[in-house]
Amino acid sequence: MTSPWPAPYTCAVVVTVDYNDIHGICTQVPAIAGREKSLSVWRYGTTRGVQRLLSVFAEHGLRTSWCVPGIVAQENPETIRAIHAAGHELACAGYRHEDFSSLNREQQRTSVLHGCAVLQRLTGRSPRGFRAPAGSYAPGLVDDLRAAGLTWSSSWGGDDLPYVHPAGQVDAALVELPLHVELEDAPYFAFNLAPAVPASQARIASYADVLLNWQRDFTGFQRFGLCYLMRLHPEILGTVGRSALLQEWLGWLKAQPGVWFASAEEVAQWWATAHPRLPEDHPAAVFARHQAKGQGV
Repeated sequence: MTSPWPAPYTCAVVVTVDYNDIHGICTQVPAIAGREKSLSVWRYGTTRGVQRLLSVFAEHGLRTSWCVPGIVAQENPETIRAIHAAGHELACAGYRHEDFSSLNREQQRTSVLHGCAVLQRLTGRSPRGFRAPAGSYAPGLVDDLRAAGLTWSSSWGGDDLPYVHPAGQVDAALVELPLHVELEDAPYFAFNLAPAVPASQARIASYADVLLNWQRDFTGFQRFGLCYLMRLHPEILGTVGRSALLQEWLGWLKAQPGVWFASAEEVAQWWATAHPRLPEDHPAAVFARHQAKGQGV
């Protein structure tokens, strides 16, 4: 099998972190607003989790990609500067961690531009990446992301390899780095009693079982030469015990052969150059054709 990755690598590993402080859970569970006892669970990411993750990543020499809403950066500027100073990539997740499904295209565009502007002001560098905070893109937003100078998104699924969104009105590549829910920490560990998160309360998994799941998933991604992208949260994997799980997982990954550990931006740059064409039967291509028909193109 021919590797799609730069020699001598045979698969890619991208570690992303969603740093939302309380704003992600406030969008997910509006009833939590004003309940300081519960909100403290998510504020832990800022008070302890971010620094613990940065320490683990530094120990392993790993450059990661952090997706941050603009309001979180505004409220925690020193934390953002610390992430940037440690050499990690900062990507935009809108401004207020809005549910994009409730916004029209212009509102989504405004959120993206505002979030990017905050990160640029704090770091001196315009973001190159985007992750939809919640909900779905409005038709045409891909062009707005390209026009804003963004080169990658990690918001959709649809594949085990990156793919370039079909060309629109803006002539620039936007590479999608697909997500898989099993390669996240939140489905295993996110928990709160009141209001209930999740509603069923059936959560907080065995650390050993989670590690085994992630290892088994990686074995499959490595076997087929794919892109193994993880989505973590500082309030979840930055706790004392789970940071040890992170240590063990990263140590195991680094012992595997042929792995390219790269930031989302690095992978997107490679993919846009080496694999710019999207197969006609790809879900993203099919979606673009449906959109074009609906708009009378």
